[in-house]
Amino acid sequence: MKLTTGPEFGESLLSRRNRHQFLATFVVNISTFAHGIGIGWLSPVMRALQTPGSPLSFEVLVEEVSWIGSLLGIGSVVGNLLAGLLQDRIGRKPVILALTVPYVCFWLLSYFAQSVEYLYLARLLAGVTGGAGYIVLPIFISEISDAKIRGRLSSMVMLSVNMGILTGYILSTNVDYYVAPIFVLPLPVCYFISNLFLPETPFHLIKKGKFGAAEKSFRYYKNISDDDKSSMLEFEEMKLKLTKERALSVNAFNYKDFLTRPALKAYSMAILLIFTNQFTGTFCFASYMSDVFTLSHTTLDIGICTIIIGVVQIVGTYTTTLLCDRFGRKILLLISCLGCGICLAAFGSFTYFAERYDLSSVGWMPLLLLSLDVFLCNIGLVGVLFVVLVELMPGKIRSVAVSGCIILLSSTVFLSLKIFPVSMEYWGISITMWSCSLVAFVGFILILCFLKETKGKSMLDH
Repeated sequence: MKLTTGPEFGESLLSRRNRHQFLATFVVNISTFAHGIGIGWLSPVMRALQTPGSPLSFEVLVEEVSWIGSLLGIGSVVGNLLAGLLQDRIGRKPVILALTVPYVCFWLLSYFAQSVEYLYLARLLAGVTGGAGYIVLPIFISEISDAKIRGRLSSMVMLSVNMGILTGYILSTNVDYYVAPIFVLPLPVCYFISNLFLPETPFHLIKKGKFGAAEKSFRYYKNISDDDKSSMLEFEEMKLKLTKERALSVNAFNYKDFLTRPALKAYSMAILLIFTNQFTGTFCFASYMSDVFTLSHTTLDIGICTIIIGVVQIVGTYTTTLLCDRFGRKILLLISCLGCGICLAAFGSFTYFAERYDLSSVGWMPLLLLSLDVFLCNIGLVGVLFVVLVELMPGKIRSVAVSGCIILLSSTVFLSLKIFPVSMEYWGISITMWSCSLVAFVGFILILCFLKETKGKSMLDH
């Protein structure tokens, strides 16, 4: 990642002020990297489980594969609910540490699988890890980071996931089914130990009335020495505002806070972004990549195509980290939606004509179009989704509202993963891709008309 920046950024990620924020973001994202490995590893494996050379001793049917794929969404909802209920009660850090448990169980169940039910439960637990992480990590990162670098740090969540997905693709195509868990299981151990040394966020500690611990946390994440009194004005301002908010919330925090005009506007935009994110099909491509390329009439090796797409995902989310704080969130979302719409329409058209004419001379076209689609989707709809969801919500209800949004996201993950293979089977890949393209174009128009830029918004703003 480019750690030095131009004047408009103010500071590099490794400047004295920012280096602890960057380090903490890197450490907590070991979880998202590991989660991505599980997603990427299982994608080609699910196709292998349906062949005579399956690494498992039992048969896995096509309908069972669709359940293995989609149970990730149900697990995500469970993880969302658990993290949403616990993060304000016990803190962000304990929830972050707890992500280790379902992740370890996912690999153990996959390794010792004796029936398809083992894989169902494994995939469900993988969803719990991802769902809880998508709730607590964006909030944790936003609460420890300065506004000037918040976009870059928050977008690292999806960058880490996509790096993990690529690693999972490579593992599944080059390493035996029973060897992969041995490579991966040390990750959660490193993750747990590393996170033990991170302080809780100052936001949460202030809300709990632990002002001494909050000051120490603030000094750590802003890298302020104990004898530097002048730099603590920002902490005192934050403490004053959050303390007043805490005092008022005892009597005033009720359903009316969720029905204010700013809150309702934030919900509508969040719902738009979530549905556009899921039903343009990008996450489905990551889970069913081998099937998509099999139906695309490509003349290239499917395994190589899958790995190339994994690389493109990383390039896309990495690009987000470079551009998010420079140009803002809205322009990236607009470019993402418009580009995805065009690429998906072209992909659907190619597969339509490839079924009727010999297009083997341009058999590389599906890889090119899907690579462009994945890149463009990752620079906006994927890369800045969690950044914008956190920044859209009013401060007083942010934690609960973001949790609700991620629950909706997880529900649409389940729905999209369940219907995507069914759509390809009954409608065909061309109509499926054209439908995803239509979603992207509608998202472009609505974002252009109604979304306000959130770049530079203070986390204390309402």
